[in-house]
Amino acid sequence: MNNLRRAVMWAALTLIILLIFLSIYGAFLGPERAKNFFNSLPLAVYWIAFTLLLIIGTAIFRRLIRVPGLLLIHAGCILILTGAIWSSDAGHKLQRRLFGIDKIPAGQMVIYEGTRENGVVLKNSEKVKELPFYVKLNDFHLEHYKPEYLLIQTRQGQSWKIPVEIGRDFSLGNDLGTVKILKAFENFKIKIEGDKHVPYDEPQPGYNPALQVQITSPIGDIDTRYVFERFPGHMHPEDKLLLSYQRFISDYVSELQIIKDNKVIAEKNIEVNHPLHFGGYHFYQHSYDAQAGQYSVIAVVSDSGVTIVYAGYIMLFAGVFWHFWLRHIFSIAIKKK
Repeated sequence: MNNLRRAVMWAALTLIILLIFLSIYGAFLGPERAKNFFNSLPLAVYWIAFTLLLIIGTAIFRRLIRVPGLLLIHAGCILILTGAIWSSDAGHKLQRRLFGIDKIPAGQMVIYEGTRENGVVLKNSEKVKELPFYVKLNDFHLEHYKPEYLLIQTRQGQSWKIPVEIGRDFSLGNDLGTVKILKAFENFKIKIEGDKHVPYDEPQPGYNPALQVQITSPIGDIDTRYVFERFPGHMHPEDKLLLSYQRFISDYVSELQIIKDNKVIAEKNIEVNHPLHFGGYHFYQHSYDAQAGQYSVIAVVSDSGVTIVYAGYIMLFAGVFWHFWLRHIFSIAIKKK
């Protein structure tokens, strides 16, 4: 028994040291390559061996069972590894073979505003699998930091950064006159009325932010220009000023609904790091249509094993606090009595 304990102890120490080097190596790979590396077949063998070694060690070292803090620490580590294995690609294949659970490990959905989809393009593949329900995108919109800015430059190198305030006059000096922002558009369009071109803000899906800017020269001449965020202007030979519209995105939001049997059974406005959870999946805001703002790209991730991992972390932290702090506090309190 002593030889077995010694062998288990040295094997565990070896695997822990190996984990340190693997973690350092993975840090230089980048998130995507690191994920593929830690989900590869050799590492799958490593994780299973590590988990089994922890289970064996907990069973043969009686003190780990008798001391609550140590038991919680080791049990927590076992649950964390078990949950991670269960949520991996190999774990999903095992669920499908043993229990007939055919979940999508990870993928993406492209959903246009006002439409619903249930097809998920699998990660690292062109295959499409269907969810047992539909995801509808009611609306997608960007949120920006305030204030937004109108940038003005001259050929001589002078520049101004003016906050977007409708109707306010900004002086550019005695030689250049003043600038006034007349209107801001989220989706700039032009319609023809008779012989006039009338600008308007199109409420339908689309994305073409612009400013209507009035430039008044020192002698009173008025020039009206339209400055587009997505299409920076170019200076003509007669232009004295180059104008550009600058906005910084703070968040992008998709208004999602879950539809099953033609009924809305869940809904949420998802944004970065604030997903919708339903039916065994997390739906994350991943990307969007940067050209026209008409569709949203939703990342779909299975929640298999997540509960087990969370339970493991709770047990691990509880064990650490108990073993290193709480038990000593209780021991001192009992002695004082």
